Amino acid sequence: MTAQHRHSRAGAAPQARREREVDVVAHTHSHAPSGSDASARQALTRALILTGAFALIEVAGAWLAGSLALLSDAGHMFTDTAALGLALLAQWMARRPPSRRASYGYARAEVLAAFINALALLALVVFIAIEAVRRLLAPQPVAGGAVLAIAFVGLIVNLISAWMLSRAGASLNARSALLHVLSDLLGSVAAIVAGAVIVFTGWMPIDPILSLAVSLLILRSTWRLLAQSTGVLMEGVPAHLSYEEIGRALARVPGIAAIHDLHVWHMTSDRAALSAHVLIREPSEWPQTLAAAQRLLAERFGIDHVTLQPDWRTSVPGKRVIPVTPVSTEDKPHLH
Repeated sequence: MTAQHRHSRAGAAPQARREREVDVVAHTHSHAPSGSDASARQALTRALILTGAFALIEVAGAWLAGSLALLSDAGHMFTDTAALGLALLAQWMARRPPSRRASYGYARAEVLAAFINALALLALVVFIAIEAVRRLLAPQPVAGGAVLAIAFVGLIVNLISAWMLSRAGASLNARSALLHVLSDLLGSVAAIVAGAVIVFTGWMPIDPILSLAVSLLILRSTWRLLAQSTGVLMEGVPAHLSYEEIGRALARVPGIAAIHDLHVWHMTSDRAALSAHVLIREPSEWPQTLAAAQRLLAERFGIDHVTLQPDWRTSVPGKRVIPVTPVSTEDKPHLH
């Protein structure tokens, strides 16, 4: 074997190893659904069908029994149904790749659906509150036995849904949906109490009083959902991140003299993005500076979608910027 041939084979081996390494990296970043994702999806689907079907039954029962407490509990179950549906929608939309018309992908459809759902639930709360006041002023007969029976079945449905979701693994969507279902248990208990009081005492005002209490629970979770979805749609800074802290941390990265035009916003409900102009000290060290900044943002703040534009001069005087820290001397890192 010639020396040239031995050299060719020696060079081919590292090349083959590099090709295998690339294949391994591509495999580890696969977006195929894992077993836990499939388990969570099945649990969410079953809980959605069970909760949604009984919410419809409860609405019909509330109308036949004339119970506002039962209707408010049905409204709370619809919030759980919406939460389960949004969790499933998030899983499905997250699997769709970006397109030419949606370069960020389709994950914000979840946020838009949550916003519309929150508005609908606010309308439901207003209706229940107005009807409750009207019934307090002019009590109406309520079939306490029917309320008690339907609410008891609703409690069992919520317990079954909670059990299924608790076995769905470590899925974030499943855990958040589980919290919704557990909160609805209180609504079922309130309806049971209203039915029992009416059956044993005949005191009708308990029905609108407890319906108001359940409506306040719906209002609290709905307002939080509305605020979160509005913040994402308005591309606000995520609530768990500090704009000032991020700016100061970036300004302390070696090689960075100042940060300006810093923007942090929601890409989806659980993923943040960042862009900024970076005034650097040594242009030749920009690759190392960029890597350090990206590593800082990913490890400390969980921001992995980062766009940093290097500048070799100070920002244009008079340009409108968001002040974060007081202007300091030129030899100290500052954010302006």
